[in-house]
Amino acid sequence: MTGRSPITSTTRTLALLGDPVGHSLSPAIQNAAMEAAGLDGVYVALRAVEGDLAGLMRGLAAAGGGGNVTLPHKERAAAAVDRPTEAVRRTGACNTFWYEDGEIHGDNTDVEGLRRAVHAHLQDSLDGARVLILGAGGAARAALAAVLDDGAAEVEIHNRTVERARAVARRLGGSRTRVIETRVDLKGRSYDLVLNATRLGLHPEDPLPLGPEHEVNTPALLDLVYTPGETEWVRQARAAGIHAMDGGEMLVQQGAVAFERWWGIPGPAHVMRAELDRLRRSGV
Repeated sequence: MTGRSPITSTTRTLALLGDPVGHSLSPAIQNAAMEAAGLDGVYVALRAVEGDLAGLMRGLAAAGGGGNVTLPHKERAAAAVDRPTEAVRRTGACNTFWYEDGEIHGDNTDVEGLRRAVHAHLQDSLDGARVLILGAGGAARAALAAVLDDGAAEVEIHNRTVERARAVARRLGGSRTRVIETRVDLKGRSYDLVLNATRLGLHPEDPLPLGPEHEVNTPALLDLVYTPGETEWVRQARAAGIHAMDGGEMLVQQGAVAFERWWGIPGPAHVMRAELDRLRRSGV
């Protein structure tokens, strides 16, 4: 980023609330986007413990601001907003909030952000596709909502804890969703897209979300994890000729949707993407 205008009493404050938040690249990409759009706003990261979350959200909103919520507070944030969107009600998680008409509104931009990231990755929708989702947490719920909304014909979920996968399928899936209970059952299955919604890959010592011994057939892979370089799973998939992308585009696209909620104008995804690329090249 270049220099920005001074922060004054009229500057709108937006914040990322979570614990931890020091690693997040959201402040950099959101501040770059606001600067490019000529908006008087500032985005900061604030560590929030459980008991402080609702008060911080209300304080920011009452001052005309808003923000994002990240781990481990997305489910608590869903309970703290006055007007949840359908995405929040479906997934039970909120990652974006703002003040409007005297109430705190909340959205889960991971859903629309993932749908846009898939389109950027595949240059197509998932209409009629067969998808495998690895994981059963909040990211998996958002992923399932996104791929179903985009027309996937069949979605299979695999998670180490089978009951958690079943809970996700029951909450969102309906007749188009089923649970694959063991890794052995995955071997040899075919999908149009495999999506990693676990946190495996954040650290170099992590095992692969899905190793070669559990090989599935797919032309495309999307890893929701992002690191300064590409994740090992993405690297190995590309080496095998699979069209693979990490979670950087997801970060950009969900951030662009959040920007739209706060400012009422399209989020400049190209600016956010350029800033993210700059940061990753610098090793941040």
